[in-house]
Amino acid sequence: MIRIIDSKQIARDQIISRSYTDSESVDNVVKNILEDVKLRGDLALYDYSEKFDHVRPETLMVTEDEIESAMQAIDRDFIETLEMAKENIVDFHKRQKREGFVVSEKDGAFLGQRILPVERAGIYVPGGKASYPSSVLMNALPAVIAGVQEIIMVSPCGPDQKIPDAILAAAKIAGVTKIFKVGGAQAIAALAFGTESIPKVDKIVGPGNQYVAAAKRLVYGITDIDMIAGPSEILVLADKTANPRHVAADLLSQAEHDELSTSVLVTDDRALAEATAQEVERQLPLLTREKIARASIESNGKIIITKDMLEAIEISNAIAPEHLEICTEDPFTLLSLIRHAGSIFLGKYAPEALGDYFAGPNHVLPTNGTARFSSPLSVDDFIKKSSFVYYTKDALASVRRRIVDFTEREGLTAHGKSVEVRFEE
Repeated sequence: MIRIIDSKQIARDQIISRSYTDSESVDNVVKNILEDVKLRGDLALYDYSEKFDHVRPETLMVTEDEIESAMQAIDRDFIETLEMAKENIVDFHKRQKREGFVVSEKDGAFLGQRILPVERAGIYVPGGKASYPSSVLMNALPAVIAGVQEIIMVSPCGPDQKIPDAILAAAKIAGVTKIFKVGGAQAIAALAFGTESIPKVDKIVGPGNQYVAAAKRLVYGITDIDMIAGPSEILVLADKTANPRHVAADLLSQAEHDELSTSVLVTDDRALAEATAQEVERQLPLLTREKIARASIESNGKIIITKDMLEAIEISNAIAPEHLEICTEDPFTLLSLIRHAGSIFLGKYAPEALGDYFAGPNHVLPTNGTARFSSPLSVDDFIKKSSFVYYTKDALASVRRRIVDFTEREGLTAHGKSVEVRFEE
């Protein structure tokens, strides 16, 4: 049964607490995998696929024939759905694209900034408990819009040596360049270091289990990463006008992801809290992933009753949830008070699943409270900025004395000499 808690009876650190696992043992395993892949390349990938996924694919790279076969196997209606989702995602993300600038200063000084895409991006697509074609679209399309030349996708194959048809179809539609049959920490290692088959990439994006997350964290600096994604989470802010059936369904939509997922309702209405708790119990047995969802609800689910909506918003901002639903009579009034959330869903007809699959904003979001300082995946994740400076001799002369004064105060006289030497006969 999901817990119902009065905000006055629980400490703030307990309200914002999340489930964490011991990372030291995971890190030790991952470090060995990273070093092994760096040393043995493709052979290590084959060995780890056999060890962890119980399959040793004949080849790592997915062929064009396999991709076309997947496209034919998927029903036309779902292909149309993928295309429609792509259109929405592209329409939203293309508005994020920025241009560089040039500033012409007086006295012959020109300053500017160039915005360039990374040359090669790697996308991790998880396998195992579920197949996520939506993740392919969300990770690949911003890279395409940014202008990334090569998009390399890795995903584990099943016992039949195939990646699910829906994953391959989404990759084709999204514009992925190459696809490889490898998952886990070893796939992250391959993208970071490169192997005989898999090219080294400049950035790795995409969600995964704790071993994938640890691998991404450990290779950061060798290559860039998007974020360290934790278990999925949702917080629903609701008042007495909310429908408890809807709220319960929304809480369970995240609980079914993983046993470590977090589902929280914060409300100022006790009747809604109690009705929602009953609805959660009624709906749980109807889920195909009941066991996972029940474990999540019983371990990490909670309903917090507050004195008013202002306190509810304060709690929401303290938690900084990945997904935030505002199911109130006038959600737009509360929107301006929200400071920390990955993605916000307003009103009674914007369930979180709308954003996961179709609306357009990205579903790769900051978790574990990192929405306090980080953002959803975007086109910005696939670009880098370079500044440039041009000064004429007269322009440099006008600031010569001030630069040299700076260098002397910092004890870096060679810096000052590099300016002065330009004015020596």
